[in-house]
Amino acid sequence: MAAPEVMIDATSDSYNSMSSDNVKGLILGLSSSLFIGASFIVKKKGLKKAGASGVRAGVGGYSYLYEPLWWIGMITMIVGEIANFAAYAFAPAILVTPLGALSIIISAVLAHIILQERLHIFGILGCALCVVGSTTIVLHAPREREIESVREVWDLATGPAFLFYGALVIAIVLILIFHYIPQYGQTHILFYIGVCSLVGSLSVMSVKALGIALKLTLSGMNQLIYPQTWVFAIVVTLCILTQMNYLNMALDTFNTAVVSPIYYVMFTSLTILASVIMFKDWDRQSPTQIITEMCGFVTILSGTFLLHKTKDMADGSTLMAIKLPKHVDEEDGFGQEGTPLRRQESTRTS
Repeated sequence: MAAPEVMIDATSDSYNSMSSDNVKGLILGLSSSLFIGASFIVKKKGLKKAGASGVRAGVGGYSYLYEPLWWIGMITMIVGEIANFAAYAFAPAILVTPLGALSIIISAVLAHIILQERLHIFGILGCALCVVGSTTIVLHAPREREIESVREVWDLATGPAFLFYGALVIAIVLILIFHYIPQYGQTHILFYIGVCSLVGSLSVMSVKALGIALKLTLSGMNQLIYPQTWVFAIVVTLCILTQMNYLNMALDTFNTAVVSPIYYVMFTSLTILASVIMFKDWDRQSPTQIITEMCGFVTILSGTFLLHKTKDMADGSTLMAIKLPKHVDEEDGFGQEGTPLRRQESTRTS
């Protein structure tokens, strides 16, 4: 009878330890998903309104900066990110991070209701696979190591492995921005989202460093006197500005219900990869945990492929022969840039 009693006591202690702070973290995490999911829709409405009277963000315009509705969406996203950051102060990452997947569902539902952006049944299945795969990876990811100074994070960030990753990310982003996006950005969603996700993986590492510095500073160990803290702050600023710019282009060009899950999947996967490289998380994991994470990654790839290939599927049947940006005026047969649909079709087939 001793073993069951020990098990019951351990379960009870675990439950009691989760009943206070973890509930706060759960509420903050759910609030974060709600705000972030809604922000995609509000920003999209602002982008559409700004594009009707100025140059669209999808073709390099910045008229949305003068649109109050876009700023409401931006503020909503910032509130969500603050709630997400605060959630990590009350609950472990294994509880908070998977809640980010709820923003996909919220965004897709609101896009269907407000923006009339229909998501096909196979797209819904793709979203489900993306969420399941991402959740599998996060639930089996190791806990973060204890760090007592921002200089420790700097040492990790300047290690050979992460320096190589950072250089590779920067090189890929520059190639995408200057070569692929000008040619294929309007028809291939992965180029815009790729830039956001790659840059985002670097920004999260810097945000973690700033979070550690802030926590240590508030506890009495001032980290603001170290130049490394300010270097991380500069990196965060540059990365967020880049992410915001190309995410706006993606939202202005493609359906929100497609942008949100693909961005979540790629961003989560690359962020976990960056964390594994920088913090050497896999050194503290068993082969079973690593294999489980790989299975989750394969699930993510499957969901992304299904979602991307069925985003233009018609009401019950076949894929559309023409895959175009969604800015199309079907009544007169012309896109918003004035290109006839038949001419676009012949261009694609040639």
